[in-house]
Amino acid sequence: MHKTSAWPLAGAYAVLIVYASLYPFTGWRDQEIAPWEFLVAHWPKYWTWFDVVANVLGYIPLGFLLALSFMRRAQVRYFARHPNVAATAIAFLAGTALSLCMETLQNYLPSRVASNVDLGLNAAGTLVGAVLACVLERAGAIAHWSRFRDRWFISEARGALVLLALWPPALLFPAAVPLGLGQVLERLENGLAEWLQATPFLEWMPIREVELQPLVPAAELLCVALGAFIPCLLGYTVLRSVGRRALFAVGTVVLGVAVTALSAALSWGPSHAWAWLSLPVRMGLLFGLLLALLMLAVPRRGCAAMLLIALVVHLSVLNQAPASAYFSDTLQAWEQGRFIRFNGLAQWLGWLWPYAVLVYVLLRVSRPDRTPTMPA
Repeated sequence: MHKTSAWPLAGAYAVLIVYASLYPFTGWRDQEIAPWEFLVAHWPKYWTWFDVVANVLGYIPLGFLLALSFMRRAQVRYFARHPNVAATAIAFLAGTALSLCMETLQNYLPSRVASNVDLGLNAAGTLVGAVLACVLERAGAIAHWSRFRDRWFISEARGALVLLALWPPALLFPAAVPLGLGQVLERLENGLAEWLQATPFLEWMPIREVELQPLVPAAELLCVALGAFIPCLLGYTVLRSVGRRALFAVGTVVLGVAVTALSAALSWGPSHAWAWLSLPVRMGLLFGLLLALLMLAVPRRGCAAMLLIALVVHLSVLNQAPASAYFSDTLQAWEQGRFIRFNGLAQWLGWLWPYAVLVYVLLRVSRPDRTPTMPA
């Protein structure tokens, strides 16, 4: 029996909701009013349909994942007479409690306004997601997915599946290099220098003798190729057969192109959705797919070892390039515009996803493989 991926996905999504709800985490103050007073406030004078839809849609995945997680809990199935209904109710209460906590804490943030309407919309979104999970479970769709997972993936695939599910959202945040996740060195250095300003520890930081230079086309090609190659290798470590590996590789590259185009459309407008698809990027995508096809018959542990090498090379080359001024303007638009809530969902994923994969693979190769190492 495999372990469900819904639990870690629900936890990750809850953390992202907390980030999006309390961003930018500055200016905390006490308004000297009861934190629960917003519960009896009147209907807000100013509201938009964008806020209404965002509050509902933002909690639907949480309700769905929580309900699915509780459905898989042995305690719920043992003690509840109707486990699916019980799981739906528990998921609804958990999502509503999370929303209540976020709205209460927003009382202390100057850039946020606590709202009973937002609480109701969040609760409605949680309920819709939980009911959807219950309906799909009753219809047999969840069981069908379980059978599909058993046919395609090994039993210890939960960690890799969670990371693969987070890869498309990570690509939605605009990257300086297409599929180039994990470019954090420049921002990390700047943030650390600002934090250590006016302290003696600032002198301990290494000072660059030369400024970071933009990537040459060959380096950009390599970063794009490895950006497409890495999720393919991650899937190879848990897929069961060579044929399924081939389908997965093609689908992964196509998905990466589609999500990057969507990110460009959100950032610069629909007319510029494909502006990023330059000659080095196109060659990099083809090269990445070719590398994935060459690795089809390699054992899983060999794929994991190659994945470690690809991650180290990718992050090393990518973090030697600065973000362009135009790219910085794009980030500012995301971080200060109407994508401010979505910023928490994609920005941190784009920064941390490859490092999470690195930790996962290191833990994976340190354990003995209990399944056949060669794909069928």
